[in-house]
Amino acid sequence: MRSALAIAAVLAAVSGDAVAQDGQSFDRIERGRTLAVLGDCGACHTAPGGKPFAGGLALETPFGKIVAPNITPDRQTGIGNFTNAEFLSALREGRSRGGKLLYPAMPYPAYTKMSDDDVLAIRAYLATLTPVSNAVVSNQLPFPFNIRMAMLGWNWLNFTPGRYQPNSQKSAEWNRGAYIVQGPAHCGTCHTPKTVLGGDKAETPLAGGMLQGWYAPNITNDSRTGIGTWSKDEVVQYLKTGTNSWTLASGPMADAISHSTSQMVDADIAAIATYLKDSGLGGATAAAVAIAASDNAMRAGAAIFKDSCAACHKDSGLGEAHLFPRLAGSALVQADDPTTLARVVLHGTRAVATSAMPTAPAMPAFDWRLSDAQIAAVLTFVRNSWGNAAAPVAAGAVTKQRQSLAAAP
Repeated sequence: MRSALAIAAVLAAVSGDAVAQDGQSFDRIERGRTLAVLGDCGACHTAPGGKPFAGGLALETPFGKIVAPNITPDRQTGIGNFTNAEFLSALREGRSRGGKLLYPAMPYPAYTKMSDDDVLAIRAYLATLTPVSNAVVSNQLPFPFNIRMAMLGWNWLNFTPGRYQPNSQKSAEWNRGAYIVQGPAHCGTCHTPKTVLGGDKAETPLAGGMLQGWYAPNITNDSRTGIGTWSKDEVVQYLKTGTNSWTLASGPMADAISHSTSQMVDADIAAIATYLKDSGLGGATAAAVAIAASDNAMRAGAAIFKDSCAACHKDSGLGEAHLFPRLAGSALVQADDPTTLARVVLHGTRAVATSAMPTAPAMPAFDWRLSDAQIAAVLTFVRNSWGNAAAPVAAGAVTKQRQSLAAAP
């Protein structure tokens, strides 16, 4: 991939690039590229097979479809005509050109914490991209959600504008991590539970939430359902490579690691890990009571596990580091919401491939082989074995997941 410096130089020489004309330094452009990586801008604003940052990726929300817009510097279909003030307003206030209200699929509730300088550095970088003519109709929500004025009420209830305020009692690294997690990386957009209106539940930040048919897990320091048992080094390894001794990233998190965290500078990854391990969120939840091994579902699940799962995940549930996720002691396995577990067993998945861990192991689909009751039984067994403890999985929940997957585009 051509560096931001080379792109900027070519555009300045050939097309009179606005950023270069404004006298902004190549260092600033490169910092903007780094911030765009932190914000995972490329993943959301690049359609499969499309030009980078030219928009067109459909984002499925509980309220309908929103398509990511073109953010290349094309003047007709992109953001080439945006002023600095308009760009700041769009990212931090949810108001685009002409005062058009944006939907929080563009995570301005998190970006509001970013400084002027960081936001405008991103704009400086985006201005160096090759302009792409690609008109996108972003709002494809059904009535009445397609009425943008409704966002005035949503913002009043759910949006608190304001910049990140450093904690003077914490280290510079901790504050850097807090700024990234709460601001550009917008981790809470996926990992914080949502209200019926799609706003963050402020009382339980980063405690896990639903996202496009997946459950984004708890990333607080909760020792049973979060990352409390992970060391700082294991958090760093997961974000850098997509895997550690506990798990492998797949689904939406695979995209986030591929396009964002694996490309972050090491200091920023370490800062994120420092903050997550000392965020003050989560902790030791009340111990759950495991379902007895003599329970009918547990007995059935044990037999299914032995037949279909143990070859990879082992009888001990310890799996194989970096190849087959560990089930014993797994926070995701014991999560309150088993949606991701059911999805993976039904549909299968593939782990992310990174330069450090290029294998990308796959989990096969079992929807053709196991009934909903059998899947519910084996998940109940996995969630209550090897020291795990969690609520049983109902066959009806698996049925709903199977139907949802069948109806998905």
